Amino acid sequence: MRITVSDIRKMKAEKQRFSALTAYDVATARLLDKAGVPLLLVGDSLGMVVLGYENTIPVTLDDVLYHTRAVVRGTQRPLIVADMPFMTYHRSVEQALENAARCLQEGGAQAVKLEGGRTMAPTIERLTSVGIPVLGHIGLTPQSVHQFGGFKVQGKTLAAARRLLDDATAVEDSGAFGIVLECIPTGLAGLITERSSIPTIGIGAGPLCDAQIQVSSDILGWLPDFTPKHTRPYAHLASVTSDAFRRFQEDVSAGAFPSEKESFSMPDDVLAELRKEPRPRP
Repeated sequence: MRITVSDIRKMKAEKQRFSALTAYDVATARLLDKAGVPLLLVGDSLGMVVLGYENTIPVTLDDVLYHTRAVVRGTQRPLIVADMPFMTYHRSVEQALENAARCLQEGGAQAVKLEGGRTMAPTIERLTSVGIPVLGHIGLTPQSVHQFGGFKVQGKTLAAARRLLDDATAVEDSGAFGIVLECIPTGLAGLITERSSIPTIGIGAGPLCDAQIQVSSDILGWLPDFTPKHTRPYAHLASVTSDAFRRFQEDVSAGAFPSEKESFSMPDDVLAELRKEPRPRP
């Protein structure tokens, strides 16, 4: 049975810390399910991790739906949250309703995530009023990277911190079941967590949040050319994978792969009979 948004809220009430990770494909989703991760985000970070974009801006709703379906097929237990891409929920509440509904109906997700605080509160309230669970996201919101002038820590000044406190309250009051806090100071994240009745899920927000989320490829060391400060690599798969590719190429070049072990046989008499027959003509 799948974890629900009620289960996620209950974890906060019972002071049970939990993890969350991104997923974009069946193989990864199966492993995350097996590991017991309760919440998987099909993040628009797939734009950088999977599709090779500079940021999340070019990601489309169809991209997210495609990868969400794969993750849903690969899991049985985790709550699957689909990230709503740039400008798929900003024009109007009606646009947000239509696209969020697609995430649940076509993608198979059980909830959606959208970025923004007070400005998004009416949209969150409308979505939740019709039964679409919403995960909020404040702090460094990657879809606003051009406005921020890059990927920078948010909430370091008194005025900025007050705005984030107001944003967190607005997201909670509008009906979100949880809120992602990205790249904000530890103390501020702790204060938001203390005041909030819904789970805070930190990424670059220190250890005082109710939960932690990371991009799976970051903790796997899959893209070693850049490791965010807020990430701890738990493996170094890039070097392992590169070595496997190199050894495969060498074995093929040397005629060492495939061997008899990796090949299939047929009866000798059948092959001998085939050799007697003339080559077929077109």
